[in-house]
Amino acid sequence: MNEIYRTDALIAEDIDAYLDLHQHKTMLRFITCGSVDDGKSTLIGRLLYDSKMIFEDQLATLEADSKRVGTQGKNIDFALLVDGLAAEREQGITIDVAYRFFATEKRKFIVADTPGHEQYTRNMVTGASTADLAVILIDARKGVLTQTRRHSYLAHLVGIRHLVLAVNKMDLIGYDPAAYDRIVADYRAFAESIGIVDFTPIPISGLAGDNITSRSANTPWYDGPILMEHLETVELDQTQDQHKPFRMQVQWVNRPNLDFRGFAGTIAAGHVSVGDEIRVLPSGKTSRVARIVTMAGDLDMAVAGQAVTLCFADEIDCSRGQVVTEAKSPVEVADQFEATVIWMDEEDLIPGRTYWLKLGPQTVSATVAAPKYQVNVNTMEHLAAKTLDLNAIGVANITTDRDIPFAPYEENRDLGGFILIDKMTNRTVGAGLIHFALRRASNIHWQATDISREHHARMKHQTPKVLWMTGLSGSGKSTIANLVEKKLARMNRHTFLLDGDNVRHGLNKDLGFTDADRVENIRRVGEVAKLMTDAGLIVITAFISPFRSEREMVRSMMHPGEFVEIFIDTPLEEAERRDVKGLYAKARAGALKNFTGIDSPYEAPDAPQIRIDTTQMTAEEAAELIIAKLIP
Repeated sequence: MNEIYRTDALIAEDIDAYLDLHQHKTMLRFITCGSVDDGKSTLIGRLLYDSKMIFEDQLATLEADSKRVGTQGKNIDFALLVDGLAAEREQGITIDVAYRFFATEKRKFIVADTPGHEQYTRNMVTGASTADLAVILIDARKGVLTQTRRHSYLAHLVGIRHLVLAVNKMDLIGYDPAAYDRIVADYRAFAESIGIVDFTPIPISGLAGDNITSRSANTPWYDGPILMEHLETVELDQTQDQHKPFRMQVQWVNRPNLDFRGFAGTIAAGHVSVGDEIRVLPSGKTSRVARIVTMAGDLDMAVAGQAVTLCFADEIDCSRGQVVTEAKSPVEVADQFEATVIWMDEEDLIPGRTYWLKLGPQTVSATVAAPKYQVNVNTMEHLAAKTLDLNAIGVANITTDRDIPFAPYEENRDLGGFILIDKMTNRTVGAGLIHFALRRASNIHWQATDISREHHARMKHQTPKVLWMTGLSGSGKSTIANLVEKKLARMNRHTFLLDGDNVRHGLNKDLGFTDADRVENIRRVGEVAKLMTDAGLIVITAFISPFRSEREMVRSMMHPGEFVEIFIDTPLEEAERRDVKGLYAKARAGALKNFTGIDSPYEAPDAPQIRIDTTQMTAEEAAELIIAKLIP
């Protein structure tokens, strides 16, 4: 309490001195994690309450709740204050991570309360991504659990080097030192297996307050630091990034008037001074720093962690998402990487499907290959895997649709950490840590040719198109596609028809009908169709292509306006009644697995350019309609 009185006196006597003292305190960001009901929220409540940094109205609520449930003094239900999941239920919203701020005379803190439930592991990763320290809680009655191992592995994986093993609820096992020692030994064996070389074990009780902000008489056998003491004194090398080469991701281009053009962002590493030579990536253009602008005025030099606006001596191309670096020590630029992927969605990763990859302010289209392996968080074994399911951790190659500047995650979190976003639902489905660029990314270069795609089209006197017919098996795609090609041939148009069955006899004969194989099937066909449009052809396709994501992927490969989505709209009942190939009968009998419309989904187009209702028109009429819309 003496610390509180000293702080209150300083506020009363010299508010400027107090603010200066508070401003120059170091900041520790830490997370609490572990399994369900290990006491994370109660621990945070205890830290907030005992540090006396709770707002008065929150404290009053706690006091009222304690009286209502019949508890007194330090037995307040602290979880009522900080339980993020309770707040979710009350507010009807999804809270990724519940953050709390508090301070002591020695340091300021931001703590992230991350849920222990396995389905919310993604929330733990969110909190850990910016943390300096992790408090891993263990229920003394249960010992080391799978979620304890998973959270420890993830904390180590994302670069947290300061770990506290808080063995909680010691009061419920009679403060037994032997039980405590067994838990610490078990955890140490696991920690060493994943490369954790050091951690600080502390026996605590969040409810009773043992060894949190004051030393407990109940653990005379323990002579290590108490939790608050450790949090206040753990050494953080917050200047480490300042000694690395300069890097800054451009968050936005600041141009309030014609006389000012600046590039704003937070410096990710190193330092920069006026006059320094810089390089902008991926373009590689160079210039010098003319000004370093901040809200407080111009600076001669800025360091890692500062938000600044840089003005260059030359008018060079630079935009949001690009990276400004030290000219003589640039970051790498590539479009293929090996990365650790942490899958966060209830729908499994589909290798080959395109996702949005967001790395800092830059967003690109990316595909994830089949994992090289998945990590068993209990044994650290590398397991064979064709995909990743919810909370799985694996290593895979990733390809982006264009070169992006990056740094390995272990070198720089900002330039090496990314998230994956589902293109159709906009859900964040994964997070990743880049290891390195693949060699082929730097060894393979685009070979320029003299005859352009425009020249090919002019020779044929036509505009290249991809007529993409999609629909259920038996809808009539192949029949209509064949009629369309015949009609175009009579008009002296240069065409080529890609049919689903025909392609699977050659190019795609190695693929099956799983979701991943269907995605790869369409990716390959899309690449072939793109080459054919480069040759100036009108490409006609007949593929079930059941997933919207893959149809949009093919559209994104083409030049604007070249992709025409044609929905051959035939109800399942009608397609099954026709059953020209007898496939529906086999699927219904269980002899044909992963059949679209039966045990594999079909996602109808939301807004096709052309819709053909085969219950209302013949194949001939459908072909005439397509030709009429294609060639007015």
